[in-house]
Amino acid sequence: MTIRKSLPKTRRWVVKIGSALLTDDGKGLDVEAISGWVEQMAGLRAEGLELVLVSSGAVAAGMTRLGWAQRPTAVHDLQAAAAVGQTGLVQAYEQEFQKYGLQTAQVLLDHDDLSSRERYLNARSTLRALIGYGVVAVVNENDTVVTDEIRFGDNDSLAALVANLIDAELLVILTDQQGMFDADPRSNPDAQLISEVAADDASLMAMAGDGGSLGRGGMITKVRAAKLAARSGAHTVIAGGRIERVLPRLYAGEAVGTLLVAKQQPQTARKRWLSGQLQVKGRLVVDEGAARVLCQQGRSLLAVGVKSLTGSFNRGDMVACVDLQGRELARGLVNYGAKDALRILGRSSGEFESILGYGGDDELIHRDNLVVGE
Repeated sequence: MTIRKSLPKTRRWVVKIGSALLTDDGKGLDVEAISGWVEQMAGLRAEGLELVLVSSGAVAAGMTRLGWAQRPTAVHDLQAAAAVGQTGLVQAYEQEFQKYGLQTAQVLLDHDDLSSRERYLNARSTLRALIGYGVVAVVNENDTVVTDEIRFGDNDSLAALVANLIDAELLVILTDQQGMFDADPRSNPDAQLISEVAADDASLMAMAGDGGSLGRGGMITKVRAAKLAARSGAHTVIAGGRIERVLPRLYAGEAVGTLLVAKQQPQTARKRWLSGQLQVKGRLVVDEGAARVLCQQGRSLLAVGVKSLTGSFNRGDMVACVDLQGRELARGLVNYGAKDALRILGRSSGEFESILGYGGDDELIHRDNLVVGE
């Protein structure tokens, strides 16, 4: 079965919509177009597909509301435009999704939220909880306060990081082009649409061009995003947002846009990416039962099976799990800092709230954040 034909069997997507689409190339927030995309996403949700939406457009929408024809360069002006535009953007999505009985949630992130280990776990837990409740999370960069991201960031990369974060199988980047071409179609009438290519194909960067005046991304950022998404095994589709019923057609396996293929299975690739990114900050000594569960059953690590710990680590840090003889069995992102973890060692999760004064995660390390045998 080809990758495209397998898309109807996928369960979780990240959909990113760019500024040029959302603002009709700078003419103001295109509510009619938003209504169309929301209708498509609502239909996919009815099919059982889980969706997280990454939406650009706050700065561009704010520019229109403020009557600015050109994107400003001063940081405080960009922040002001983002603050003004974000309210209208989220309100538009909320009104449209409610027509289909779907609740939305605004989630503002920056790249630091996903590189900080503690904030990574917090963001992951929140997004997964929203998905579990059937809520459509609308994610955007926190442009109002994060100056570095306004200067250098792009929502293509953020969308790829969100795909990594929630274990999405597909990242869909909707743009004002039909897909990715082997040359710039705006200047080369002989340019050919690329239907399918490996995400790590070395020739892709040479084919990519620069972004437009409204957005911060071009095809270069989309290629980089596809490579980033592929780290956790997610494929990427770059497709025209104005293509009729583009999302249902992708879900049906039609050859729409450009498919950038990840070479590895999602869970294997994600855990390899996870283990390769982080340094070990501590060690948890597990008993024989916990060692058996980790190595043979691939289950989460519970505090009840941990005998002792060493190291000074915080929530979200990478720690090693070792047996009673000191042999390393696994590594993972810990859900509790060393001080709190020490207090709950050997105890069941039902006792955590009375011991710590708050109700946290049931697992010391969740299996999704655990790499065995590394």
